[in-house]
Amino acid sequence: MGTVSSIGFPSVFRVPVHTQPFSKQMKMNKSACGFVVPLKYSVTRSQICCKLSESGIEENPTSKKASKSKDRMEDYNLAMKRMMRNPYEYHHDLGMNYTLITDYLVVGSQPQKPDDIDHLKKEEGVAYILNLQQDKDIEYWGIDLQSIIRRCGELEISHMMRPAKDFDPDSLRSELPKAVSSLEWAISEGKGRVYVHCTAGLGRAPAVAIAYLFWFCDMNLNTAYDMLTSKRPCGPNKRAIRGATYDLAKNDPWKEPFESLPEHAFEDIADWERSLIQNRVRSLRAT
Repeated sequence: MGTVSSIGFPSVFRVPVHTQPFSKQMKMNKSACGFVVPLKYSVTRSQICCKLSESGIEENPTSKKASKSKDRMEDYNLAMKRMMRNPYEYHHDLGMNYTLITDYLVVGSQPQKPDDIDHLKKEEGVAYILNLQQDKDIEYWGIDLQSIIRRCGELEISHMMRPAKDFDPDSLRSELPKAVSSLEWAISEGKGRVYVHCTAGLGRAPAVAIAYLFWFCDMNLNTAYDMLTSKRPCGPNKRAIRGATYDLAKNDPWKEPFESLPEHAFEDIADWERSLIQNRVRSLRAT
């Protein structure tokens, strides 16, 4: 896997980095939760692949299509900065982009066409795709989701949807347990990598990955958050993850409301709480 020597946005979307196939990765080491992760992941530079689109603004900047696409991106990034206080930007015209988080977990932006599914299968050994978008997100960017789902079926990739509302921490909090249940199931199946994506891969998707690392990999929230964001610069809502953790660990109806707890509450959990959370998350697989 190639690396980016000096990381930061918008270079995440502008610097193509070549990756090796799933079977030819760097030296790996077993993690506490049973999958393989790169050695010294906490100190390595972000490993990012940018798959450039074959058409877009840069190829035909005078076209009406390019102008509309640019307007969409500007509106989307403005909303992200205003509603999420997230300084990062999404460049749809540069195509799908993603980051290898662990050897079995990839976080990225939305696939835009069936060819992106071929790329994920061939280059990254992806066997599962977890999509966190709502239908309106997909329609906004003009993505033909059915063609993507068909290609997943042809390549024997399981496509799962756990929609959460974009730019909405409350929606993310309520949907995290079900999304993590799908992610945990896919990883436990062990048939290949899991690709988790939302629209930009900067909010919902990294939040699901962080919650999984927190709840299932014996990390506290800050360790999981710092590990992921050091690889993929992004701004997922930490409070939403803390809130979902509180909801899952709550075993007393008279417990103090989450909103009245201090900012550091549920950044770590006791062993009994982690066990309770894992059991409750796994029980959601059939929902």
